[in-house]
Amino acid sequence: MTSYDMINDILASARPFSIPLRNRFRGTDIREGLLLDGPAGWAEFAPFTDYDDAACVPWLRAAVDTAIRNWPAPQRSLVEVNTTVPVVAPDRARDMVAASGCRTAKVKVAGPGVSLYDDVSRVAAVREALGPGGKIRIDANGAWSVDEAVAAIGELSCAADGLEYVEQPCRTIDDLARLRGRVDVPIAADESIRLATDPLEVARRGAADIAVIKVGPLGGVWHALTIATECGLPVVVSSAVDTSIGLAAGLALAGALPELPYACGLGTASLLTGDVVSRSLMPTDGVLPVVPYPPAPDPTLLAEHAMSPEREDYWRDRITRVAALAFG
Repeated sequence: MTSYDMINDILASARPFSIPLRNRFRGTDIREGLLLDGPAGWAEFAPFTDYDDAACVPWLRAAVDTAIRNWPAPQRSLVEVNTTVPVVAPDRARDMVAASGCRTAKVKVAGPGVSLYDDVSRVAAVREALGPGGKIRIDANGAWSVDEAVAAIGELSCAADGLEYVEQPCRTIDDLARLRGRVDVPIAADESIRLATDPLEVARRGAADIAVIKVGPLGGVWHALTIATECGLPVVVSSAVDTSIGLAAGLALAGALPELPYACGLGTASLLTGDVVSRSLMPTDGVLPVVPYPPAPDPTLLAEHAMSPEREDYWRDRITRVAALAFG
């Protein structure tokens, strides 16, 4: 069988899923995508719907790579993870962190229409839930100017009684580099890596202290491992609000890294109201196991989380267009 035939068979295996989120996250209330089956196991193709076809190409290459290629040998069996706190009220944030069992929390800040006061209140509630020994990191998704970031980081660091780091506080690499010279809190780059033409530029230019690496946007476990190794920065492996099939790929990457000094952003299964596998990758005492191969979806759960016919048509048309760009 030629590789072209194999890719066609993998695309033909696509099984849709549609799972509501517990809280609105990244402007959406539902997580949709396709699961693909191949000789190495199942994979997830779930780029967000605001991405154009070209931006979806690495996501499809990542899914096909997982479906046909075994993952690298693990260097560890367990990965510490953070809990992720969306833009929610302080009481809700406190309850989410307390229920997670994690000792590190990533708090979303600078959401549309949300004030700095609201963010400060949410971060203070998270500190209360974690106690003095827990770690807090914040993620602004590039929302601030340099001056806004300096002011906000100062207030949020006080509310947190110290921040572990701030993720993507500004949009551009230039601004990240300028900000890094003005604050003491470490800077982590996410969008400046996964959306960049050159994902290593942020490290070369000294614009970040930490690299946030995601499997889907960076073309798969093996390609993401190369980027993580070559960037020379400490790495945090994070998810894109994946099902447990996508999370397994992130855990494979985290498990393969030579060093893993920070908790990873892979404890996100709790953001979904359901899953496609019978044993969800939910952290216990703040850790997740590195699994040797992708878990298989449960047919009953796939039926439970089926898409409408219109949404299924959208996703099948989408993957066909993206495949023409990726493999045509």
